[in-house]
Amino acid sequence: MPLRRPISVVLLRQLMKPVFPAIVLLTFLVMAAGLKIGLDTEENTQIRQTLAQDTEALASRLEQDFLNHVIALRRMASRLEVQPDLPQAVWREDARQYLQDFQTFQAIEWIDRNLVIHWVEPMAGNEAALGYNAGFNPERRRELKRAQKEGSLNISGVIRLTQGGPGLVVYAPVGAGDANNGFIAGVFRMERLADALILPRIRGNFSVELLEDDQIAFSLPATWPAQTEFSHTTATNLPSVEWKLQVKPTAEWIQRYRSPWPWVTFISMFTLGVLGSLTILLVQQIFKRNQALLRTRQELEEEIDQRVAIQQDLARLESTDTLTGLANRRFFMEDLQHTLSQADRQLRQVALVMMDLDRFQMLNDSLGHHFGDELLAQVSARLDALSNERVMVGYSGGDEFMVCQQHVDDIDDVIHLLGLLKGCFSEPFEVHGQSHHVTATMGVAVYPQSGLDADTLLRNADIALYRAKEQGRNTYQFYTEGMQEREVRRLELDKDLSEALARNEFELYYQPQLDLATSEAISVEALIRWNHPKRGLVPPIDFIPLAEESGRITEIGRWVIRAACQQLRKWQGTSLAKLGIAINLSGRELAEADLPDFLAACFREYGVEPGRLEIELTEESFIANIEHNHKQLRRISKLGVKLAIDDFGVGYSSLGYLRDFTVDQLKIDRSFITDVTRRHDDAVITRAVINLAHNLGIRVVAEGVETEDQLRFLRQNHCDLAQGYLMSRPVPARELPRLIESGVLPVSLQEPH
Repeated sequence: MPLRRPISVVLLRQLMKPVFPAIVLLTFLVMAAGLKIGLDTEENTQIRQTLAQDTEALASRLEQDFLNHVIALRRMASRLEVQPDLPQAVWREDARQYLQDFQTFQAIEWIDRNLVIHWVEPMAGNEAALGYNAGFNPERRRELKRAQKEGSLNISGVIRLTQGGPGLVVYAPVGAGDANNGFIAGVFRMERLADALILPRIRGNFSVELLEDDQIAFSLPATWPAQTEFSHTTATNLPSVEWKLQVKPTAEWIQRYRSPWPWVTFISMFTLGVLGSLTILLVQQIFKRNQALLRTRQELEEEIDQRVAIQQDLARLESTDTLTGLANRRFFMEDLQHTLSQADRQLRQVALVMMDLDRFQMLNDSLGHHFGDELLAQVSARLDALSNERVMVGYSGGDEFMVCQQHVDDIDDVIHLLGLLKGCFSEPFEVHGQSHHVTATMGVAVYPQSGLDADTLLRNADIALYRAKEQGRNTYQFYTEGMQEREVRRLELDKDLSEALARNEFELYYQPQLDLATSEAISVEALIRWNHPKRGLVPPIDFIPLAEESGRITEIGRWVIRAACQQLRKWQGTSLAKLGIAINLSGRELAEADLPDFLAACFREYGVEPGRLEIELTEESFIANIEHNHKQLRRISKLGVKLAIDDFGVGYSSLGYLRDFTVDQLKIDRSFITDVTRRHDDAVITRAVINLAHNLGIRVVAEGVETEDQLRFLRQNHCDLAQGYLMSRPVPARELPRLIESGVLPVSLQEPH
């Protein structure tokens, strides 16, 4: 059970962390800010309470003074009601008395029953009001008529006075109903009213706004700009009108209630935090210096051990591949040469196996180098399990491995080893959460028959490996005499292939696809041919594998796309204008991210409808890197290009990708068509594929049709299209118009008119 560290040691480690002084400083800063915010909040609360008290006092005074003015007006109205014949001179004397008592009146008026102003006191400055109709708009008239009827007080609210400027009129009715004898009206100028009612200390320190229906009816600005952060609004209790007072203080007034203590507290706490952090930082530096001295001593003691370990690692790296952990090529070849020297003295045989992973390059390009490295590491682990005193496994590079078997007595020993090597690939490899079935192809060279030194043996094993690949992969081949001459020819062909595009030596041949419902050719498959200047017409089987190994398949594929688009443009306006062209695409071409953009550019350049081009992919291409291919094919399908699965039924047939991918056509592999009329199993499989495709809305093409019986079988089972030598071999573009016009269906199968 591990010993627990003392709490003091754990605490010391925490205190020594570089971030600790910053944490202390941040803590004091947060505390200082919190205290300042709290004190500021308390001050703001006190300021708002004081502002509210002043506002309420102002509103209370406004209510009281306004009420006194109203009482005075009602008293005059009552006297006129009792003495309707009151002489004008007596009324004016009475009005002057009130004007003297209440300095806020602009004027006092008598308004008759028809709402016309008859008397006004004083006359000076109010001449424009004499004879004016107080019901100057329908709303005012309606309000005054109601006040006459009910005998109730009426206040106009803030209006534009005939004397000029904003003001307020208070109407006190003289009697009610039919006995009404007009109004005694008190006219106030808002400036004078505000000047008389607002307290002197309010005047300079606050801006006051009178709100009527929540709109500013009148405002009295402060001496200095008001602060909008603080304001208080209170409603006034006035008859017949709903007013609110909104008061905003100036910065000078607010500053009277401010205290320096919030900032003093903040600066004090922050200073304590800085001093505490600096103290901790100084202690840490002293402690770290002591630790550095101790570490230096330890490092000096460990340096000798490290040098010994480095020397051991260098010796191991010289002989071992870092990725796979197997013997590298240099060390393997040195050990192979030593083994051959021993075998020469002991008169024994030695077998060298060159191994290449099938489809590795395509998987590596599609799924990424991280996938490839992980797969190589897992393969290496399985192969390394076979290593013993007689078998050594090495890594040559790329996707190639080397296996040397010593003390070979007869060929059965080598066959047994090959079986063990194939068994390493029987189970799938789990890479990045997905299962992948990987196979390997092997070439075998045996000493001394296939070479007397390590380099010759390795070269001949590599030649045998290439021949095994030509036979279909996932197999092995022993080196035999004559292979070397074929390898030389292959190398020459590979060299010429690099210059074939530049010399424009490629040509497309076209094989018609017959519509079995109409007996007409509706499309053709484009098949590339190489017009070699010395070897003549080279079939694809001889140079396409070379192109895939060298990586030139992408350039050739782009050439095929351009050539097909050019041909479609040439057919426009001719009898072949409705023909579509199907081209084959390799998995490596599909892995190119810019393939959809290249297709779109070709369609624009040559003015070709995308729907006239069909792309054929093998099932293997569909399965490899499904997620990437799904995105690529979805982009290609959106362009309008048709998609077809070639060689369906061999290798990786799966209903899953028929469901997930947008597939237009399915091409049944020729291996099923060849014996479809003789083998019951092939017939059953062909019918099943046709029915399955039709149920999924996919058209079916049968390739490799060479007999009339095969064609009749396909017609009877409702296959859509047929392609093969029975209709036509692939022909150059110049021969296609004549072939199409003469008809590709054999005469014996044509229906009589």
